[in-house]
Amino acid sequence: MTQPDAQQQPMQDMTGAKALWATLAAHGVSTVFGYPGGAIMPVYDALTFYPEVRHVLTRHEQGAVHAAEGWAKATGEIGVCIATSGPGATNLVTGLADAMMDNVPLLAITGNVARHLMGTDAFQEADITGITLPITKHNYVVTDPDELPMIVAEAIRIARSGRPGPVLVDIPKDVQLAAFGGELVRPQAHPETPAPRPEVIRAARELLLGAKKPVLMVGGGAQGAAREITEFARAWQLPTITTLMGLGAFPASDPLWLGMPGMHGSVAANHAISQADVLIGFGLRFDDRVTGRVKDFAPQAQVIHVDLDAAEIGKIVRTHLPVRSDAAHAARALTEDAVPFDLPEWRAQLAEWRTRGEHPTTWGAAQAVRQVVARLRPDDILTTDVGQHQMLAAQLARFEKPRRWLTSGGLGTMGFGFPAGLGAAMAEPGVRSIVIAGDGGFQMTAQELATLTKYDIRNVKICIINNSYLGMVRQWQELFHEKRYSEVYLGDSNPDFLKLADAYNIKGWRAENSGDLESAIDAWLSHDGSGLLEVVVPNEHGVFPMVPAGAALYEMIETEPLKTAPHKAPDLGEKMNVVAEEQEARQ
Repeated sequence: MTQPDAQQQPMQDMTGAKALWATLAAHGVSTVFGYPGGAIMPVYDALTFYPEVRHVLTRHEQGAVHAAEGWAKATGEIGVCIATSGPGATNLVTGLADAMMDNVPLLAITGNVARHLMGTDAFQEADITGITLPITKHNYVVTDPDELPMIVAEAIRIARSGRPGPVLVDIPKDVQLAAFGGELVRPQAHPETPAPRPEVIRAARELLLGAKKPVLMVGGGAQGAAREITEFARAWQLPTITTLMGLGAFPASDPLWLGMPGMHGSVAANHAISQADVLIGFGLRFDDRVTGRVKDFAPQAQVIHVDLDAAEIGKIVRTHLPVRSDAAHAARALTEDAVPFDLPEWRAQLAEWRTRGEHPTTWGAAQAVRQVVARLRPDDILTTDVGQHQMLAAQLARFEKPRRWLTSGGLGTMGFGFPAGLGAAMAEPGVRSIVIAGDGGFQMTAQELATLTKYDIRNVKICIINNSYLGMVRQWQELFHEKRYSEVYLGDSNPDFLKLADAYNIKGWRAENSGDLESAIDAWLSHDGSGLLEVVVPNEHGVFPMVPAGAALYEMIETEPLKTAPHKAPDLGEKMNVVAEEQEARQ
C-alpha cells in the first residue's frame, strides 16, 4: 500500500495527532512501541502518514514500556512508548517507575478522553498524570493542540538531560483531532553538563594522594563515561568496583576490577569497601542493596561522591567531599597529573579476597548461567529478569563494554527481561540479545513471543532457568523463615515452555543435566533465528555470597551453608529493625 508523504502534507491539513508524529520524526525517533485503543485512535490514524516512524505492536502495554526501556538502555537514546487512556495508560505505570529508578530516558505518550469529559469518570478515563506524578521526571496534559510540538520537544529534552528519566505526555482525544495552527519545533541541543570546580578537583586529588587503601566505585550513572572512568582508574591504578547498574562501565578483564558490591557482591568488593580509607564513587546513589547496614558502610573511608544530581550526594552515605559534576568531566580532570598507587600490601590483601566466594560446580543454576555467559561475545547484549538468575548472571558475566548489560536494578521488576531484550534487539539488529529469565518472571511478559514472530525478530535468545520456584523468595524463606515455603512453588502449574514457544513458531531446546547442557547451548545459539532454551535445575539452590538484610557488608555469608539443618540468621529481627530505623531517620 502506498503511504502518504508526510512532507507533502499541507499545513492546513495538519492536526494535533499529525503534529505529534512530525515532531517525533524531527527529533530522530525512528521506533515506538505501543498498543492502540479508543482514546488514542486519532494518533494511530495519523501514523499512516509518517512511514519513517516504525511502530511496534506489542501484546501488552507493559511489554511496550519495557521494550522502550531496553531500546534506551542499549543505545543511550530516548525510548518511546504509546498507550491509550485508562487501563492502557495504567499498564505503563510499572515501566515508568522502573525507568525512574534506573534513570532511563523515556517518553510515554497516552491518549485521554476529550477535554469536556475529563473529571466526569468517563469510559476509560484515568488521571494518569496524577497517578504518575511521583514516578516521572515531569508530565503534561496537552490542552492546546498548537502547543503540542513545543511540549513534546520539551519532554524529550527533560527526559534526556541531567539525570535521565521518564516523561509522560497525555493528549485528550479532541486535541488529537483538532486543527493544528502552530509551528513545528526543531530539536534542541543537548544542554551542557556541569563540570567540577577546580578547587574541588584539587581537594579530591589531595585525598587520593594520601590514601593507603583506595577504592573506586562506579555506578550506572557513569555508563556514558566508561572510557574516561577506565583511563582514570588505570592512571591511578585504583582497585575498581562496578555496581549492578555499573557493570560494563569498566572492563571486567582488567586486573583492577574487583567485581560487584552489595547484597550478592563479591567477597573482594565488599571487604575492600569495608577496609578502604578513601572511597571515590562515580554516578551511584548508594542504595540499600549496595550499602548493607548504612552506618557500617565504608566505616574507615573518606568518601568522595561524584554525581550530576546534587540531591543524591550525601543522601544515604556521609560524604566528605561532594563533587557535583558529569562523570566524564570529573574523571578527565582527575586523570591529569595522576600518581599511580604502589601499595603492595593492599594489592596482596585484595588478591586474597579475590580467591574467596567460589560458586558450586555441581549441577544447578550457577553452572547453567556460567556456561551461558561464557559464550557471550563482547558486543552481545545480556538482559535479565529479577531474582536468583539475575544475581548469578551479574556475578558470572564479564562485560568489556558499557550498555551491554540490561537489568532492572532499582525497582526489581519481574517481567522486565524479555521485552527489554526484544527492544534492545530491535535497536541493534546486528548483535545477539540474550535474555536470561526465571520460570516465574518469564511468564509475566511471555505474551511478547508474539511480537518476536510478528516482526520476524531473529536475534533474541531466551534462556529460562527453571527451578520451579520463585527462587529468591524461596532462598530467603529457607535462610530466614526456617524453610516455611509459603506460596512460592510454581512447578505444579508451569507450562511446557518448549510447547509455548512452538505455539509462536519459536524453536526451543531443553537441558535437564550437565551432560545435555553444552550441546543444547550450541544448538540454541547457532540457530538462525530467535530461540528459547529451557534449563531445568534443582529446586533448592542458593545465590552466594549474600549479605543478610540489616547486616554490614563485612558480615556477608561467603558460601552456601550446609543444608543439614534449617539456617537461622542470628539477630535478624534486631538488624531489620535497625534498617527500618535508619530508613525512618532519612525520611
